[in-house]
Amino acid sequence: MEGDEAPLQHQRSIVAPLIFSIVVLFQLASRRLELLKRNASKSEKEVQLRAEIKRLYKEASTFSQPSTFAQAAKLRRSAAAKEKELANYQESQGKEVKMSYDLYIKILFLLKVITYSLFVCWYWKAPVAVVSQQLVQPFGKLLSWSAGSHLTNNVTVILC
Repeated sequence: MEGDEAPLQHQRSIVAPLIFSIVVLFQLASRRLELLKRNASKSEKEVQLRAEIKRLYKEASTFSQPSTFAQAAKLRRSAAAKEKELANYQESQGKEVKMSYDLYIKILFLLKVITYSLFVCWYWKAPVAVVSQQLVQPFGKLLSWSAGSHLTNNVTVILC
């Protein structure tokens, strides 16, 4: 009888870190996809347009004399046109990026739901903790809903 109990105890000690690792991997994958989705929209063309807009505004700010007002206004209009071009480019790129990454995010979410549901079903009656009955005085029977071990003055808390 004791020979059978040792492998079971060893298996239980491995399961908790394994489940924890799976949950952490799901969270890291989710964060990585969100980060990739956010950074994917920053392309070379977008960086170039931003730099050009910044340069135009900087150049326009150097013309502060009344005689150079027309040149400054022309540079500002040019920068505004570049901003519109950048906004249109970002909108078109944003749609493509959103569509491509949303599929992966939905698949990952579905995998999370299925995996977590399987864990709950698999460990439905497994005891989570054994707590002294005095610590959970009014809620002892509720926590040990169908665990059944009331003889030892301990409450077996199960996942329910």
